[in-house]
Amino acid sequence: MSLVDIGVNLTHAAFDADRQQVIDQAIAAGVRTMILTGTTVEGSQEAQRLASQYVGTLYSTAGVHPHDVRHCDQKTIFRLQELAAQPGVVAIGECGLDFNRDYSPRPEQEQWFEAQLQLACELKLPLFLHERDAHQRFMEILKPYRNQLSAAVVHCFTGNGEELKTYLDWDLHIGITGWICDERRGLHLRELIRLIPLNRLMLETDAPYLTPRTLRPKPKGGRNEPAFLPHVLQTVAGAIARPAEEVAQATTATAKRFFKLSN
Repeated sequence: MSLVDIGVNLTHAAFDADRQQVIDQAIAAGVRTMILTGTTVEGSQEAQRLASQYVGTLYSTAGVHPHDVRHCDQKTIFRLQELAAQPGVVAIGECGLDFNRDYSPRPEQEQWFEAQLQLACELKLPLFLHERDAHQRFMEILKPYRNQLSAAVVHCFTGNGEELKTYLDWDLHIGITGWICDERRGLHLRELIRLIPLNRLMLETDAPYLTPRTLRPKPKGGRNEPAFLPHVLQTVAGAIARPAEEVAQATTATAKRFFKLSN
């Protein structure tokens, strides 16, 4: 099998001691393509630099997460635009709204979400989106730009059926993480995932976060890794009653098409 992890925070400090080994283990597990998530300007630059060392295996996004937009300034969009022109940068984001934790004031979240939407439209790059407890406002801001966007994926979808239907009606892609393996809060996803066409479904770990709770043996320290993506695949395949190989092939094809990957 050949899998694409569309969201991995590989520049996170949790990987500082063994990053090369983590990459090697992911490739050995069949995760041959990884998209590194940018969540700040500096973090996006770091992700691009790392990805440039593994051409054809690692790619990156360029964006500012809603948690971090409080640090944005008049140079932010220009810096993201410059970065997006670099080799291996395949999407704008992670951007969006997070009204669950409100680490940044909501008006600032909305302002910088819209600014990154405009940038994605201008550059004709897909969007890597974050939405938590902000669905209605998220869709209101997205609506004027949807027809101008090349594509967009709702990363780490954990919402309800009505929200999923809206995303699919708007021709958005859906990213599924190890949240689906969580018996406390992810069981509803095992029902909802049956509604997602395979040409709109992509898989991700969001490592080092969201370690699948059903993973055995449990990883030391609880750190998630891209090598664990096959476990998410198996859970997804079981939920939709399809062979894992079929789901792997379909989600990989969807991811490569979405991010315009040639490998």
